[in-house]
Amino acid sequence: MNPITQRIRALNDELRHNLPLGHAVITTGIAALGPEAVARIVKTITVFDDFCHANDPYAEHDFGSFEADGHVIFFKIDYFDKDLKYHSPDPADPTVTQRVITIMLAGEY
Repeated sequence: MNPITQRIRALNDELRHNLPLGHAVITTGIAALGPEAVARIVKTITVFDDFCHANDPYAEHDFGSFEADGHVIFFKIDYFDKDLKYHSPDPADPTVTQRVITIMLAGEY
């Protein structure tokens, strides 16, 4: 794995393990599950390690899928500039990148 991918992966793992480090967005479908379900989903994301070539082809740990409370849950990490307006010019550089994790029901994708 090249050093840039390793850095992106480490930053994505850091965000998943500590969501307050970046921006987290939940969809209305996730919110409708209630606070207890949201807490369980967030906890699952923090410990998620089921990455494989099928769901992580670029080895960046930027997407995951799992089942919770009878629902298929997706999370996706995107990279934006510091103003959250445009895609980041360098996702490996945290000084120019804001990470945003979106947590959604699979049907909302």
